Amino acid sequence: MSLSLRPISPEEHLAFIKGLPSASHMQVPAWGGVKAEWGSESLGWFDAAGNIVGSALVLYRQVPKVKKYLAYMPEGPVIDWYDENLQRWLDPMLAHLKRKGAFAVKMGPPAVIRRWDSATIKKAIADDTAKALADVQPAFFDPRAEGLARRLRASGWQQDNSGGAGFGDVQPRYVFQVPLAGRSLDDILKGFNQLWRRNIKKAEKAGVEVVQGGYDQLPIFHEIYKVTAERDHFIPRPLSYFQRMWQALNAEDPNRMRLYLAVHEGEALSATTMLTVGQHVWYSYGASANHKRHVQPNNAIQWRMMQDAYAMGASVYDLRGIGGSLDKDDHLFGLIQFKLGTGGQAAEYIGEWDFPINKLMYKAFDLYMSRR
Repeated sequence: MSLSLRPISPEEHLAFIKGLPSASHMQVPAWGGVKAEWGSESLGWFDAAGNIVGSALVLYRQVPKVKKYLAYMPEGPVIDWYDENLQRWLDPMLAHLKRKGAFAVKMGPPAVIRRWDSATIKKAIADDTAKALADVQPAFFDPRAEGLARRLRASGWQQDNSGGAGFGDVQPRYVFQVPLAGRSLDDILKGFNQLWRRNIKKAEKAGVEVVQGGYDQLPIFHEIYKVTAERDHFIPRPLSYFQRMWQALNAEDPNRMRLYLAVHEGEALSATTMLTVGQHVWYSYGASANHKRHVQPNNAIQWRMMQDAYAMGASVYDLRGIGGSLDKDDHLFGLIQFKLGTGGQAAEYIGEWDFPINKLMYKAFDLYMSRR
């Protein structure tokens, strides 16, 4: 049975997303308002009865001086990725994007191919038996995701693995998640390692209070975030980005974005943002001061967010990206080491895929991006 595709209104798009257990926060219509430097469009797939059965938020980045665009669907589109006839979804999408002037399409199927539990990863690190997650036996493997990757490649989609997995894609291929469904809060806390539990108690004993902030507290978050950027050597986003994110996302749903502050003796030492779509909660941005680290505000703020996610009925608390390396000398090793303490799982998505519509322009753009 064929499917039709057409642009849909933000209201139609949001109504479809609300009918699902979850979808990526980058596939809700309001995300187009966050990415103001991109154009955006909501698309819907319809069955023969006229029912909407899939959606996409497409971001368009124009090539300078030419009316040609990179069409990007981060962590999307939201379709049946395991349909045996995948082309009935992808062919009308590519035809529409070509008509819109796209020279290439980038998408990120939200398909998990492998999962590893914390205990297995810790053992591999301790025994020095693996230098990468890919070398560790997974606790879960989905052959459907592997088959999906084969089908995409066979139909002309490309994937650049030259930079390795992890942060080689625009969105992280490896993420770290704490399952919440079917567990008690006590069970979740017991899943933390001893250091995490001890640090949570330290923070409580020291008088660290984790509070929920609002739009007016975003400048406090941003000042700490700038400190973090200088310490960790990355370029910080401007305050206006987070203000725009708050306004766009919370206009769509008042619980879409939250701000948390870990306060000690009247001073915010740590701050985080949290995003929610359906039963999926993400730790989005985090920031911490350079001083008073001994009162452990970071562990305290994460535990509070997990508790709130649990109270909201979330099935998973997503700590977002980690690198794929288990090498202790790797610059991202500290990231996975911190997140392993939650007792959660590392998950590998099949990554992002490109479809060159204009191959010459695609090669030129790829060369331009590689030199940036």
